Amino acid sequence: MHEVGRFALDLEKKQFAEARRIKRIEDYVVKRQNHDGGYAFAQGLDSNAQDTYYGLAILDLLKIPFPNVGRTIKWLHDFAPDSHYSHYYVVKALKLCGEKPQRNLKDFLLSLKSSKGELGMVDVYAEVASEFQFISMITELASTVDVEINREKTTGWLLSYQNKDGGFGAHGHSNLNSTYHAVASLFNLGYPIKSLKKTLEYVRSCEKPFGGFTVVPLSSNPYMEHTYYGISTVELLGEHARYPEKTAELVLKCQNSNGGFARSDLGISTFEDTFYAVSILQMIRK
Repeated sequence: MHEVGRFALDLEKKQFAEARRIKRIEDYVVKRQNHDGGYAFAQGLDSNAQDTYYGLAILDLLKIPFPNVGRTIKWLHDFAPDSHYSHYYVVKALKLCGEKPQRNLKDFLLSLKSSKGELGMVDVYAEVASEFQFISMITELASTVDVEINREKTTGWLLSYQNKDGGFGAHGHSNLNSTYHAVASLFNLGYPIKSLKKTLEYVRSCEKPFGGFTVVPLSSNPYMEHTYYGISTVELLGEHARYPEKTAELVLKCQNSNGGFARSDLGISTFEDTFYAVSILQMIRK
């Protein structure tokens, strides 16, 4: 077979495999939409805000129309958020559906501002997965409803948690989760994040030649969320993954028979991990 013909055949095989993979992901998501229009990562569970957002976000990334979108919009408007997490996922889901945030979001954010002093600035505890996830969510939500944040004070507060190695984390201990959410928060606040050269070095130290990123540099197990945080952070800082092919291979090994992805090659599928996986593969292709 001529070289051109072999190349064309290989390309056709790759395109077929890609189309089949996308169809499996679509089936995984769509089959887990409940009659009320919301979603849950496992069949038989009640709809919840987080899975509804991730389900829609996965379909949106794949450019697949939302099924029963009218029902989904009604479910989202009827849902009563009771925390910053649920407000965040409802707002993000409504935005994907072309809808405005719920009316009570602004009041909720203003109540946080009055109860905590400065919006987003809360006590930081080392035992949580990411000390700055709260502020990254709040800074993103505030921009959707024009709630003012003291950008200078909040930026200074975040930068006070940058450690000598360039990473972010409480009590002098950096990790990739915290670094991603700190950088994302600074980006939301309009800080020139590409100036964070030392932070880029830290994130690069978590990147593995065999693919993926680990939560801290000396760890050897790259899980899905850490790989997503790593690639997202280097993208925010204006660069790209150094080992795209190996990372893609690592991610694809985490796809289960039901079409969804797990955080490792041995886990169960979740909407969150599937969103991370699809996002990683798309960022790599850029």
